[in-house]
Amino acid sequence: MSKPIGLIFTVLVVLILGCYWMFAMPTVQSASLSMAETNIERGSYLVSAGGCISCHEGVEGEGLSGGMALESDFGTFYAPNITPDTQTGIGGWQGRDFLLAMQHGRTPSGSFYFPAFPYRSYAGMSDQDVLDIASYLMAQEPVRFEVPGHDVPAWLMRWTLAGWNKLADFLEGEVISVGSTDPKIERGEYLARSLGHCSECHTPRNSIGILQLTKEFTGATMGESHADEIDYAALEGWSEEDFAFFLLLGMKPDGEFVGGEMEAVIEHNTSTLTDEDRQALAAFFKTSKVR
Repeated sequence: MSKPIGLIFTVLVVLILGCYWMFAMPTVQSASLSMAETNIERGSYLVSAGGCISCHEGVEGEGLSGGMALESDFGTFYAPNITPDTQTGIGGWQGRDFLLAMQHGRTPSGSFYFPAFPYRSYAGMSDQDVLDIASYLMAQEPVRFEVPGHDVPAWLMRWTLAGWNKLADFLEGEVISVGSTDPKIERGEYLARSLGHCSECHTPRNSIGILQLTKEFTGATMGESHADEIDYAALEGWSEEDFAFFLLLGMKPDGEFVGGEMEAVIEHNTSTLTDEDRQALAAFFKTSKVR
């Protein structure tokens, strides 16, 4: 084999391996969905705890049929219909499809979701929590509603997310666990970093939208929206009881009520948590210097 042909062959092999590395489907278990009442009820709680309603509530008032617009520096994204409608929703999805979507940001066909969907945070969720959410969603009434297509620049195509995800793996770095053996704080960490995906709004991003986890929970601006800092330093004057009460009613220690998008998060998400889960979140943010 001549040197030019050998070089071309080597380059082709590298390109093929590189494409496989970026585009290969994640290995996900086949999982059946239980439609037992206990799983559906647990899924209902997790849907609220995970903030699904805040984004996916139907703009026409019908279930979780989506359509809400999320303005960002990279365009306008519309929350999809996650009712079990077979034409416009998630009808026909299997357990494996939910695991692929929520933990890996991949569609059933293998395409990529835009990270307006917080799959990088949901990646830390347990398989059982994902599957219980799926059980609840598939038990709801299907709603036929066609969500508008995302309004994004021409250069922002789904396949480009293959490279973006790899860059995010490298540039984000690993979240530093608080290392607590207290079940209460461990639960709060899981709620804050995975199920509740607090970083998605409260942690700044770099110029290409990758979270800067070295500045975790220090506040962020996206489009015209701003999320306040909720790190250890920002909450220094709060007690755990103050923070837990804020998560219930949206009232700060000075008596002022929260506004903006956080108001909807309080209403649909944190106010629906059990007292124990709100206390767990408060314990995580207040007793642990996460950075």
